[in-house]
Formats: sequence, structure tokens, C-alpha cells
Amino acid sequence: MTNAYPPIRPPNGLGPVSGWIHSVETGGTVDGPGIRYVLFMSGCPLRCLYCHNPDTQHMHDGTRTTSTEVLEDIALYATFLQRAHGGLTLSGGEPLVQPEFTAAILRGAKALGLHTALDTSGFLGNHADDHLLEDVDLVLLDIKAFSEKTYRHLTGVPLRPTLEFAERLAGLNKRIWLRYVLVPNLTDDAAEIDGLAEFVAGLGVVDRVDVLPFHKMGEHKWKALGRKYMLTDTEPPSRELVERVRKQFQAQGLRAD
Repeated sequence: MTNAYPPIRPPNGLGPVSGWIHSVETGGTVDGPGIRYVLFMSGCPLRCLYCHNPDTQHMHDGTRTTSTEVLEDIALYATFLQRAHGGLTLSGGEPLVQPEFTAAILRGAKALGLHTALDTSGFLGNHADDHLLEDVDLVLLDIKAFSEKTYRHLTGVPLRPTLEFAERLAGLNKRIWLRYVLVPNLTDDAAEIDGLAEFVAGLGVVDRVDVLPFHKMGEHKWKALGRKYMLTDTEPPSRELVERVRKQFQAQGLRAD
């Protein structure tokens, strides 16, 4: 396919920024509005018990590339993505492990006229300076639990950096879609969810909450990596539990799907 767009030039006349990517999805429909080009980046500091992409946790296990090469590929789809009311989503892994690479891709995507979304846990929110966030239209924020004990058990890292990042996004009036993975006997505590719902509603910038039922679709990846999957005996939540949690968010005036 011939690229009808001129070569992508890095911002401010700088050379291409090197980085590591895991994979690409060119027809994503769940990672932001419309149809999206989803770039899965390599590297993540969290070690979530239910991680369904453990093969993205180590940055150098990905493919080395440059921001220019990535943007030239995105440009091939730009017109289609605009017509499909979609855009670019940077996911992972954790995009903020590679902030310079992430910032260069976001800046180039905006130059192509694309809506941009950042899918992040927020733990490395201090890696995202204001210049990077200027090129982000929507943040898909994963707040995985709402007590320090549960969050550390689930992810291996502290909760507070994520909450501080959420508060910073609210101060910048950045729109958020909250993602909450519902795991029976792990993230289903009613009091914790009530606390999270109250916190999220207070931000004033959360457009929707996606309650995502736990699944074990990534379990085989753990086995392939020779790692023990700790949630083998955990079943997906019942419909009744999912609906209860959605109603807890809705009780705070939030849209919950």
C-alpha cells in the first residue's frame, strides 16, 4: 500500500524517538470512541494477578522501532479513522514507561488530525508532563482497587500515585473513562466500591465507568512464560454481581456499563 501522506516529521525538528512495542490492532472498538488504531506498548511496572498480557511486562521483550515508523503506519489509516469517529489509543503494557516515545507518537497523531486516548494505570502519572497531556483527548484510567491493602496485593505497587494522577487530570479538565475489573473475592467489596464511586464522581470529568468482568483468557500466556497463574480457581463474576457494582457507580450519578 502506498502512503499518500508526506513523511512524518518529529516535533520541534528532533530526530525520531526510539521505543518498544508489543503489537497493533487496527480495528479496535473497545478502547475509546469509534474505531481505533490501538498500539500496545511494551513495559509495565505493575504485576497484576489477573494480567492478560504478561508478555508485555518487560519492555525489551517487544519490538524496537521509532516514532517515525509508527506514525507512518498510523497515517495509512488516518482518513478511515476520522470517518469512523475513532482515532489512536496507546495501550500496553503501560505507555508511560516510555514517556518520550509516547509523547512523540501523540504529537504526530494530533498532527494527523486524530482523536487520541491514553490507556494507563496512572501509577506512572508523574511521567506524563503537561506537554504530553496536551495531546491527549481521553484517558482510559484503570483504578484497580480502592484500598491500599487490596491494591498492593493485586498489583504489587501503591495506590496513591494513581489517585493523585486522577486528581491532576481533573484539574486539567481531561476527560476520563474509568475501567474497573471486577474479580470475585478480590475487587468486589461493596464498601471499597462505594468509596471508589464517590471519589470518581467527585472528579467531575468521568464520562463513563466500564465494569469489566474478570476472565482467564490470558492464563495460557502465564503458562507459556513458565509462570504460575494465581487465579486459576477464580470464576468470572455472576451477572447479579456485575449489575450490583454497576448500580453502585450509578448511585453516584455516573454512567456505568
